[in-house]
Amino acid sequence: MSKVSILVLHGPNLNLLGLREPEIYGSLTLVQINKALEIDAQRLQANITCLQSNHEGVLVDAIHDAREKHQGIVINAGAYTHTSVAIRDALAAVRIPTVEVHLSNIYTREEFRHHSYIAPVVIGQISGFGGESYRLGLQGIITYLTNLH
Repeated sequence: MSKVSILVLHGPNLNLLGLREPEIYGSLTLVQINKALEIDAQRLQANITCLQSNHEGVLVDAIHDAREKHQGIVINAGAYTHTSVAIRDALAAVRIPTVEVHLSNIYTREEFRHHSYIAPVVIGQISGFGGESYRLGLQGIITYLTNLH
């Protein structure tokens, strides 16, 4: 089997990791998280493409474009998790196996964060492990895709 390709999407404000509320989101920067993911992907014999955007439409377009390029998606939609029917519908439309990740445990935070529009259309959700949430999500999606073949 050829290498699987995974799209890693980071939503709004994740470009501020390391600066933004480190008591909630930790001290790792997005660059550090992406670097760890690249190392993990190489070890797991996969290719990854990482994209961060503060704009919902950019994320939707990336999900649409993934149909031709990627077999799996890891997404931290940030605040769009709790508000974006558009991202939910894009994920449902492309039917690419997806893992939803969150740095913090969204279920121990404010009530509005307890609902995810994305959760019903993904294969799994990982939250509360800081930067490790991404690494666990990447490992999970690659294992899932590998076991399909």
